[in-house]
Amino acid sequence: MLAGQPHFTYSTRMFYTLIWNPPMTLRITTPTFLMFILILNQHMQAEEQPPTSTETKRLSEIKNLTSKIEGDLKNVNLYSRRGDAYFNSGQFENAVSDYSKMVELDSQTDTSHWRRGIAYFYTEEFDKAAAQFDRYHSFDNVDRENGIWRYLSHYKSKGKEAARKELLKYDKDDREPFGDVYQLFAGTMTAEQILSKIKTAEISNSEREKRYFYALLYVGLNDAVEGRAKTAEKYLTQAAENTWAPKAGYGPHYMWEVARLHALKLSK
Repeated sequence: MLAGQPHFTYSTRMFYTLIWNPPMTLRITTPTFLMFILILNQHMQAEEQPPTSTETKRLSEIKNLTSKIEGDLKNVNLYSRRGDAYFNSGQFENAVSDYSKMVELDSQTDTSHWRRGIAYFYTEEFDKAAAQFDRYHSFDNVDRENGIWRYLSHYKSKGKEAARKELLKYDKDDREPFGDVYQLFAGTMTAEQILSKIKTAEISNSEREKRYFYALLYVGLNDAVEGRAKTAEKYLTQAAENTWAPKAGYGPHYMWEVARLHALKLSK
């Protein structure tokens, strides 16, 4: 490409070609031609949207971590961080690879590696995802969030009836709102009931925002596996717009990335 010459994608070149030399059928009906040009222009703008500063930052982080790994091939923490960066960029197969490298280097990371289970879910390796969540249950038998991901994985590989039949049983209380959210997957509570209970609870605004995040996330994921794409996108978008999760600790922020990425996937 010549220096100083603008780069045009195929769609851009096509756009200008059609403006200056439209097909005869479009020249005959001017309103149709104008509508066609409007639609093509919108597509062109969407296609050529430059990476956002956040996306650029993520790619830069991956590049930086890759450079560090090349100089320290057995550093588990570096693979963990790059795996997260890959996941947050939607590069799920690469995330699985780095998370698995962690386990290869340190087998003790396996049972607690819920992130690898989620990455397996998004590479559509649902049996491996479910197996990872099974192992996590031996590490933490209170966390219903893990049980939900196990259910979602089983749903995708075995269907709803089998997934519900194999739903893990919990004896101890969990953090809010997972006691209620878990009942959604057991079929004993509806999304509306869960969200209404959060709305009327006598709690602080911060606590309400936290409970809304988890409820919206898992209501959305449930709708997604059940094929209700429009409502799934609505709930997951609301979860991604939550003000508490992206500023909270490591786990909540990771789940906020899940909401953001899944909502983005459904919007395409």
